[in-house]
Amino acid sequence: MTGSVGILVHGTAAPASLAPTAKAIEDLGFDEIWLSEDYFLLAGISSAAITLAATDNIKVGIGILSAVVRHPAVTAMEAATLAGAFPGRLQVGIGHGVPFWVKQMDMYPKSPVASLRQVIGTVKRLLDGEELTETGPFGFDAVKLEHPAATPVPVLAGVVGPKSLQLAGEVADGTVMSVIATPEYLRYAKEQIAIGAAKAGREAEPHSLPTFVLYHLSDDSAAAEKAAREAVAFYLAAVGPTPMTGVLGFNDQLAELMALGDLAKMTERLPSEWVDLFAIHGPADRCAARIKEFHEAGADTVVLAPYPAEAGDAMIAQTAAEVLPLLRG
Repeated sequence: MTGSVGILVHGTAAPASLAPTAKAIEDLGFDEIWLSEDYFLLAGISSAAITLAATDNIKVGIGILSAVVRHPAVTAMEAATLAGAFPGRLQVGIGHGVPFWVKQMDMYPKSPVASLRQVIGTVKRLLDGEELTETGPFGFDAVKLEHPAATPVPVLAGVVGPKSLQLAGEVADGTVMSVIATPEYLRYAKEQIAIGAAKAGREAEPHSLPTFVLYHLSDDSAAAEKAAREAVAFYLAAVGPTPMTGVLGFNDQLAELMALGDLAKMTERLPSEWVDLFAIHGPADRCAARIKEFHEAGADTVVLAPYPAEAGDAMIAQTAAEVLPLLRG
């Protein structure tokens, strides 16, 4: 297998289910567990703590924290604490956050890119043990962690647009790819990240690209397509036209579908090609082939996001039994 396979635990999961779910994912042979922080569902940092404590060796990612809902010194302190207790296992994704949610908290920044630049940079420096005094979107006055990271903690950007992707290339250790990313978008993102790395005088590689993908495994191809269609329509309606759809030339058609103002109608009219592009669905051999496509496009880890979430446990077990052997054989 050319890359890793992980599982995204959905934010609707009950907090009490996190530990047994995480242990099962590790025991079944997956490489990584990722936890989202979708406001106002499961909290990312505490979910990561539960997951790390319930498992032995599997890597755990937080994807993503909004840059502005915590002071970066607090984010760094939380990450360093987890890294000290569970060395070499944590990676942290930081992004702009969904604007609607951030505005609900009255925390939307004047310059999202400037805020993200400072947050990623200062979190990394604090984790490395530096003392910071600086102004900016966030102020620091002789801030230094008592317990800096004992082992390196990769800090990734969770971004989509070209300016932010270039910023990721300048300052981050990797970039978390959204559930609407496709192999075509991954190639575009790598180009933008390389531009940013060159600006900063950095090498474009290594720069990890864990990629979240909507996922429904089933021997019933029609049922799998139906579930994937619902998932893709929901997420496309939520994010709207972006470079993820723009690189495929779909933005105008997506805007027309959204103008219907009805998710059910949008779901019904969604082109089948889109369902196939934006999700991995179907029987095991088809799913394995699609995972390989994402790996070949640059995804270090394909992070499967089972949909619907309530079918996740059974789908995770079936994936371990039927899909992972095809990738690792």
